Amino acid sequence: MTNKSIFVNLPVKDLPRSRAFFSNLGYAFNEQFSDETGACLVISESIYAMLLTHEKFQGFMPKGNSLVDAKKSTEVLIALSCESREEVDELVARALSAGGSTFNEPQEHGFMYGRDFQDLDGHVWEVFWMDPGFVNKA
Repeated sequence: MTNKSIFVNLPVKDLPRSRAFFSNLGYAFNEQFSDETGACLVISESIYAMLLTHEKFQGFMPKGNSLVDAKKSTEVLIALSCESREEVDELVARALSAGGSTFNEPQEHGFMYGRDFQDLDGHVWEVFWMDPGFVNKA
């Protein structure tokens, strides 16, 4: 099996505010797949996050199933790789200045460095850099 893309669906309370948050981080949206109930956040050429209003998100769930409040319970950890340690720090700094919050202490492992933040709805985004030389040795 070959998967070509990933679409992560995330419920958001205030779609315009979430769009502004991720725009402040430097991300763009695919307007072809966006409307007043959802926005297609472009993370890379093959990775997307669908930011969906609670009502839209619940439309994909079986009846009786409820949304998790990501500010109270961790539902998912979304990890994004960066090209450098500096890019990690820069992206997290932009997230914090746009209204996000820290989730955990920075992680230093020598060959890998990571930090994380919570977006406006509490979804956790782990941002990391891994030494390419280490990856090639594995």
